[in-house]
Formats: sequence, structure tokens, C-alpha cells
Amino acid sequence: MHMTDALLSPPVGAAFWAISGGTIVYSARKVREEIGEKKIPLMGVLGAFVFAAQMINFTIPGTGSSGHLGGGMILAILLGPHAAFLTLASVLVVQALFFGDGGLLALGSNMFNLGFWPCFIAYPLIYRQMVARDSSPKRMTVAALMAVLVAMQLGALSLVVETLLSGISELPFKYFVLLMQPIHLLIGLVEGAVTAGFIGFVRKARPEILDLSSKSWRLETIPMQRVLIGVVAIALLTAGVFSWFASAYPDGLEWSIQRLYGTSELPEPEEGIIPVLGAIQDRTAILPDYGFRENEPPKRENALAGKGEEEQTSPVIDSGKTTAGIVGAMMTLALSVLLGIVVRRRRRPPG
Repeated sequence: MHMTDALLSPPVGAAFWAISGGTIVYSARKVREEIGEKKIPLMGVLGAFVFAAQMINFTIPGTGSSGHLGGGMILAILLGPHAAFLTLASVLVVQALFFGDGGLLALGSNMFNLGFWPCFIAYPLIYRQMVARDSSPKRMTVAALMAVLVAMQLGALSLVVETLLSGISELPFKYFVLLMQPIHLLIGLVEGAVTAGFIGFVRKARPEILDLSSKSWRLETIPMQRVLIGVVAIALLTAGVFSWFASAYPDGLEWSIQRLYGTSELPEPEEGIIPVLGAIQDRTAILPDYGFRENEPPKRENALAGKGEEEQTSPVIDSGKTTAGIVGAMMTLALSVLLGIVVRRRRRPPG
């Protein structure tokens, strides 16, 4: 659900840069009060995992579409909403700058759509409320599923509203929303299941993390080595190997645009700020489209339900994608840790 710059007008893009930037500042101030030495590496390894997980598009059967994890709910449950938003912002910055995934003008909107709703709405109002009195595994699974579904629907709806505010006439609101909401409901079911499974892994390894994170307490008393090593291993395996199995079908946003416009990408204007930002992104993207520059990314234009060819199910071994996955995961880990260190060092002394 990463927006490209072609979906936004400069004023709307700038407005959401300001909104997301303000949320980052607010989150940083709140994190200063709760962050400790052990939460910083946890932010890093979870950021690496979310980066890797977002590389894997899974097929939505019978639709000719695919989806990928947003990861905001996993981060919110394990880090708390403020540290989660900062970590997800790190993931999106690395994706946009170094891999050309999502536009620079749209970066603020992507942070809002993928981060604000799960971290500050669905997590506190649904997940925490549901597990406050009953934190049994079954209850946590249901809570994670419900929270992810709500966050996914709100994120998809806000994306449609942003295109409406931008005056993208090629995407009429009524038909765009009727495509975006159902397909992201299906994507949310998969993400909810994955979120519940990942939280179950952490619960078995260190249940204290879930208890302390939900109360914004520090994690200094918890042995973290097992969890950190386990999450790093999962992230590297996901980025380096599992990414070979990613679906080639267009994701929910691309699929919706394709149904309305005939192609999964809208043309970008040739004048103004958008081509300038695109030129900057071309220079900063070291592994564009998660591959080496000489490799053409796989086309994802042929997969409308009932009209496209059958998707190839065997893995496509791609050294470029493996390199991009591992490099990106490590860059995200480093940026998340650096952000945590900066925030912690700027914490005001007590009294």
C-alpha cells in the first residue's frame, strides 16, 4: 500500500509530510520517557523484520491481486505506539531513499497510512482494550486480528481520501473505494494471522516483553538475547530466501488502479516538484525495485482476475533481491537503533 508521487498533489503531499513529521516529533518526546537500553536493539531488529516482511507479496486467491504486511501492529504491540511509529518511519525512509519503494512526496502519506492508524488508533482502542482483562493466547489472537483489520481498512480509506483531495480525476472516489476496501480486508486477514503468529513466538520466548510494552515500562530486567537473535534470524531468512517466493501479482493498491485505469501505475507529471523528487530518488536508490540496476523488475500488469495468466509458483532465485533484502534489513536495523540512541541521549534528566 505504498503510494507513489503520481497519486498526490504537492499541497496534499506537503500537508501529510507536516502531519507525519509532527507525529515523529511527538513520538520522540514520549519515547524519551520510556526508552531504555534494551528497547533500542529491539526497535532495530523489529524494524529489520518489518522491512523484510514487506518485501514478500502473498497472493490473494481468486482476485489476481497480492498483499504484503504493513507491520505497524506488530511494532505497536511489542514496542508501544510511540517507538513503533518511529521504527516504521525508519523502514519507510530506507525503502523510499535506497530502494525507490514509494515516492518522496508521498513519504508523509505512507507514514500516516501505514503507521498512524495501527499505532495510535487500532492498538490502543482495540488491541489493548481487548487484552486488558484477558491476555490468554486465544484472546490475543482475536485482538490482533481485529486490530489489524481495522487499521488496514482505515489506512486504505485514508489513501483514497488523499487521492480525492489531490484531484486525481482518473481515480473516481466511489469506484476506487469500492475496490480498495474489500481487497484490503482480505489482505488484513492474512496480516492479522501473521501478526498473531509472530506475537505468539515472542510470548513463548519472553512473555514479559508483551506485559511491559503494553504498560510502557522499560525492558531492562528481561533477558533479550534469545528474542533478538531469533528475530534477526527470521528477518535475514525472510529477506534473503523467502523473498524469492513473493507473488508477482500487483498489490492491492496497484490492482485497484489497474482495474480503473488499465495500468497499475499512473503517469507522473513532467513538470513541477514531482519530477525533481523523482530525479533525487533515482540517484539515492542503490538497489531500485529491490534488485541490481541492470536487472529489469518483473512485470505485474497481467494479473486481473479471470483475465491474466497463472502465476508462477516456483521460487525465482534472484541474487539482486537477496542482496537488497539483507542490505535493506541491516540499514533499517541501523537507522532504528541510531534513532533510539539519539532520542535516549536527549532525554531530560529527572527533576
